[in-house]
Amino acid sequence: MASQGPLSGLLSGLRVIDLTRNLPGPFSTRMLADLGAEVIKVEPPEGDPARPLGPLFEALNHGKECRKVDFRNEADLATLRDWLATADVMVDSFRPGVLQGMGLDASRLHALNPKLVMVSITGYGQTGPWANKAGHDLNFMALSGVLDQVRAPTGELALSNVQWGDLAAGSSMATIAVLSAVIEAQRTGKGRHIDVSMTHGLHAHLVMPKSTASLLAPVLGRKPQAGEDLLNGGLPCYNLYQTADGRHLAVGALEFKFWKVACEVFERPDWVNRHWQRGALPGTPDCTALKADVAALVASQPLAFWAHKFEAADACVTPVLTIDEAQAHPLFATAGQSGQVHAWQAIA
Repeated sequence: MASQGPLSGLLSGLRVIDLTRNLPGPFSTRMLADLGAEVIKVEPPEGDPARPLGPLFEALNHGKECRKVDFRNEADLATLRDWLATADVMVDSFRPGVLQGMGLDASRLHALNPKLVMVSITGYGQTGPWANKAGHDLNFMALSGVLDQVRAPTGELALSNVQWGDLAAGSSMATIAVLSAVIEAQRTGKGRHIDVSMTHGLHAHLVMPKSTASLLAPVLGRKPQAGEDLLNGGLPCYNLYQTADGRHLAVGALEFKFWKVACEVFERPDWVNRHWQRGALPGTPDCTALKADVAALVASQPLAFWAHKFEAADACVTPVLTIDEAQAHPLFATAGQSGQVHAWQAIA
């Protein structure tokens, strides 16, 4: 059995030309580099705009070979085409039409290299009325309907410091597209040009609120709002509770079996059957009353008390940690000198 560690050799032999900037594309190609791909990052003569941001540039581009190309210079473009002739993948984040203007459109590149996989990451897709509009993560979140779901129970919107549009709908979707298309190219000898729209990708992640709306509408008399859905604060067993020291405890005991254990730790056996799988759905008087009771109990002790009390319990109850606390947690002891936490580990 192999020792546990990052899967650094899975994509050995795969050559990726990275034409991306900002966050979505570079994080995607960083994942490919972590998995063993040879990633050539192409920068303009003045360097990537993220270079002055030091730690961010290193986090996004560790393990890549950086080369400079002047996209306005035909000799440099010819050199880039030479690299693409022997590449497996090209990832870009230009607006639609820019590649064509540089002679790097799919028809020309596939004539040069039929197996080349091209993945273009944009805010709103390659076609349609919004194709050429500028945008950032906040805009993609807003237009997809996802931001409307990120609310406090009071209804106030929250501005996340994790870029879900860029990373989940951009980086992760692009990485899946790359790997899927590479497998197809190996099988058929033909590459593809894949359009990754971050706004469309975010909208696809609305599977839970779209589904639960039909479940709860008959109870509430309307679609659930902030603090009324199964996973956004409507349930006592799946909620955030403030502790005596102003910190927060994450109670994720969604299933009855976990809620039963949580009630044992809380020393409140009378709460066990007041669960949504026993009929206490969001919006019902008993559900609302129980949320207040749990909040009062959690608020009676500091976070360290509850963290210790639940440490050995199989209840899906955890402290809400800061970034520094998370990095010091035993879960992340496998991070290397670069500080990179690998989502994948080899166990066999």
